[in-house]
Amino acid sequence: MSESLLSLRAVSFTYPAVGDAPASAPVLKDCSLELPAGAFGLLCGATGSGKSTLLRLAVPALVPTGTLEGSVRVAGIEVRSLGAADAAQLVGYVGQDPSAQVVCDSVWHEVAFGLENLGVERGLIRRRVAEAMSFLGLSHLYDRRVDELSGGERQLVVLASVLALRPRLLLLDEPTSMLDAVAEHAYAHALFRMNRELGVGVLLATHRPGALGEYATCAWELRDGDVQPRALADVTGSCAYEIADDAHGAYAPDGAQGLVADASAPPALWARDVWFRHGAQAPWALRRCSLRVAQGSVHALVGGNGAGKSTLLALAAGLRVPEHGRVELAPGVRGSCALLPQDPLALFACDTVDEELMEWSQASDYTRPTALTCAYDVGLLVSADGSADADVALLARNPLDLSGGQRQLLALAKLLVLRPRLLLLDEPTKGLDVAAATSVAATIRRVRSYAASIVIATHDLALVRAVADEVTLLFCGEDAATLPPEDFFADTLLWSER
Repeated sequence: MSESLLSLRAVSFTYPAVGDAPASAPVLKDCSLELPAGAFGLLCGATGSGKSTLLRLAVPALVPTGTLEGSVRVAGIEVRSLGAADAAQLVGYVGQDPSAQVVCDSVWHEVAFGLENLGVERGLIRRRVAEAMSFLGLSHLYDRRVDELSGGERQLVVLASVLALRPRLLLLDEPTSMLDAVAEHAYAHALFRMNRELGVGVLLATHRPGALGEYATCAWELRDGDVQPRALADVTGSCAYEIADDAHGAYAPDGAQGLVADASAPPALWARDVWFRHGAQAPWALRRCSLRVAQGSVHALVGGNGAGKSTLLALAAGLRVPEHGRVELAPGVRGSCALLPQDPLALFACDTVDEELMEWSQASDYTRPTALTCAYDVGLLVSADGSADADVALLARNPLDLSGGQRQLLALAKLLVLRPRLLLLDEPTKGLDVAAATSVAATIRRVRSYAASIVIATHDLALVRAVADEVTLLFCGEDAATLPPEDFFADTLLWSER
């Protein structure tokens, strides 16, 4: 019998204990998985279940620090024995945030970077880059700067940089979580072609397969540290957020209880005829763009990658200044604005989760019980006081060792302790399973009930249905339409739930 392309046999993994914290529980417990050559596999599981850890164990350069037991083999070779050059030709890895993998300014150099590091001859580099970009239909981006690309284009460029190395196995961690519906389908089809036409084996960690499920040949689920095969039909269904009404929540601004959206009140945020570009010669990221956010409301921004959603949030947060037009905040909102960026690592500066939650406590006058309750409300902790064994271990971990979804929840909890009057959320549910995303949706509803206004830039249309009072569609930097969600979803060609 031939060897599997990826083989995990009796694999257990435990992250190291931090300081005086108790020993961590194993993330993986006696896991076994066999991915056949030519397969397109899905790896599913709850937020923090260990999917990212499992993938990283098969990539020599990304193997996390900790105690590993068992065998991890790629094409029959023990991963721990692979050198850098051999590993690059066997295993390619793509994460959920393309910006974290991009190291060069231009598209050409980004695709060539891995080959240059391996000392590949210049002529062969040019050929490999040309072939990879041609295969993925990226020839028109050859001379572009990476920072000028949309999210979907950037993710395809990262994929091309991996394809140029000619790996036999491709591992991907939530690669479509920040893509719009059109870009997601294009990306899924690119993976399908790599798998079927080039024979590249694929194992992809995801919470919501969406378009990817159409091409998968097998699936597994990680639960309680163990991995088990699952039928594709069991992991590719649609999702909706069932939000139960509850009253707990530790982040209400003093005196804010009871204020709800009031169209007659001054808007919490008003962007009027805004124009902005990321450089004197750059194209307009926003043009003639207006946005009016009622106090005590949830306003969703939707649209394709590169439509201007993140840029508009940055202007609202005061991180950018419009070239033309004005961005105004209501008097009660000024000085009480918090932004959750696409990359939650931008908010982290401490060695442990506990320290992150308490970093701003002296300046903002909140207590540890308040911070722990916020972390519990968003779904990061399983107990409101952080006393559960799993919570004690998590609070002692370094934020860099968390899964992408856990980082997202930690960043949101860290902002909620500030009790902002205006909360700006950029893709708040990316990397989250349905249960964790439901906790975030419930939290957004509670924050709204305490007089805060929330603006969400998202591709998660289930979230828009669950929490939004109004929806603005951005197209080419302009506000193409603003509607109540029921009217928006009643007549849409592209923006339906995936």
